[in-house]
Amino acid sequence: MTDLSDTEKAKLPYEYQQYGVDDPITAPGHLSDPTDERHSLQRGLSARQISMIAIGGAIGTGLIIGTGSALANAGPASILISYTIVGLLVYVVMTALGEMATWLPAAGGFAPYATRFVDPALGFALGYTYWFKYVITTPNQLTAAALVIQYWCPPEKVNPGVFIAIFLVAIITINYLGIRFFGEFEFWLSSIKVLVIIGLIILCIILAAGGGPNAEKAPGFTYWHDPGAFAEYKSDGSLGRFLAVWSSMVTAVFAFLGTELIGVTVGEAQNPRRNIPRAIKLTFWRILIFYICSVFLVGMLVPYDSDRLAWATKQSSSAAASPFVVAIQLAGIKVLPGFLNACILIFVFSAANSDLYIASRTIHGLALKRQAPRFLAITDKRGVPFVSLGLSALICCIAFMNVSTGSKTVFGYFVNLVSIFGLLTWISILVSHIWFIRARRAQGVDEASLRYKSPFGLWGSVIALVFCCIIALTKNFSVFVGGFDYKNFITGYLGIPLYLFMIFGYKLAKRTKGLKPAEADLWTGKAIIDADEQEWLAKEAEAKASGKAGGWLYRHTLGLLF
Repeated sequence: MTDLSDTEKAKLPYEYQQYGVDDPITAPGHLSDPTDERHSLQRGLSARQISMIAIGGAIGTGLIIGTGSALANAGPASILISYTIVGLLVYVVMTALGEMATWLPAAGGFAPYATRFVDPALGFALGYTYWFKYVITTPNQLTAAALVIQYWCPPEKVNPGVFIAIFLVAIITINYLGIRFFGEFEFWLSSIKVLVIIGLIILCIILAAGGGPNAEKAPGFTYWHDPGAFAEYKSDGSLGRFLAVWSSMVTAVFAFLGTELIGVTVGEAQNPRRNIPRAIKLTFWRILIFYICSVFLVGMLVPYDSDRLAWATKQSSSAAASPFVVAIQLAGIKVLPGFLNACILIFVFSAANSDLYIASRTIHGLALKRQAPRFLAITDKRGVPFVSLGLSALICCIAFMNVSTGSKTVFGYFVNLVSIFGLLTWISILVSHIWFIRARRAQGVDEASLRYKSPFGLWGSVIALVFCCIIALTKNFSVFVGGFDYKNFITGYLGIPLYLFMIFGYKLAKRTKGLKPAEADLWTGKAIIDADEQEWLAKEAEAKASGKAGGWLYRHTLGLLF
């Protein structure tokens, strides 16, 4: 770029002018050039893998276990209301992400959209907070897996650190073997998760209809009348019932975190403009069937004041802590808890595997934009960012802190600190979508040319943004009720000033400025994506004509459902 005249430089995208990058491929926000084999990812995720990963991505301990504490604190009607509201919020976020991801399927997750449409400083802060969240979440999942193993092997026999090491080596290996192996492995794990949830829903329907061994009559809505539909939380009367609903809404937010995983896969998805919209549309049914239906049925089967539920919510991340297990025990079924514990182990392992994948791809995307050391962008011939994977895996070794009982409290505070970053990610995605709409309108983009358009539009994202901000500010409201808990206040809210510090710190250091709608870079790399799309369409047409479309087992089993 140094050989260009000032007039020619002025015609370049805003990011190029601002950073003065000589090599356009390394410019911030660039979609990794497929011909650059040393730094680019490979599009190895098929349609069925994308669909199933999207369905199973957020099914984890937040739903299977976390729902128990929400029910105990809030009551069945409260969790049904809160999960429905947050489910709608998540769907708005996903449709907003889908609109941007199908316009420009970017390597590096969501940060490129914030960089190109809003401000490079927002892209920087978003990228690092998201990476930081997942390099902490991954060891936390490894610890949870070791705790689940204690159901069969108590720590007195085998140190939990042994299982943490085994699981860590396993997920590093799966990620290192390449995107095709990772996609296939996660496809089958997600399939198992989906089948388990569907099985639990069917079982709960049978129990709610009076089909359990102990059932003299169908429970129906008995527990909605006694002890009641709404619990009182931290206060009495109407205020207590309102706080119960709001506390369960915060729980619901963190149960849904991870749904945005599909946005990280777009850089490695085959024909993303076709497959990503399909996966986004499945989000609605996943939320309705897996979340709303599950919490509704659990609320029918377990009274919120049950002694078993109160005991379960104090247990570790094992089957004993699940409200589904409480429902099974109350129904008099004795065999299933051990089986469900094995299923929870699969859930946690799958979550740790995908979390490490997200962490490695996020820091790789930051390196592509020169917001992280350049060597972190290096990939091998299979498109695996092995340096970024190695760095993320090395940080995951903090999971061994949990071997020491004294360190668990500190680690718990650390997890509380970074959990807010998931919510800040949703906020950043919505801000990016609002700016994207303003930019395409200012630059005369025909809406008919969009491969996917959010049904909620600009105002849907604005309303969702307001709700996300309110929830972020009130996430740890309980620290102000019944005495001030300064430790949870600091760890619960420190993430917000850290996020803002990274935004304004980057703006001061790099002297960036917010992009006007007419300046936003909507076009760099789009021609490459358009050509890539035509190639995939030609390949799919050829495969279909020759009868080698693949995925026969999926299309005739789970594919019929989804």
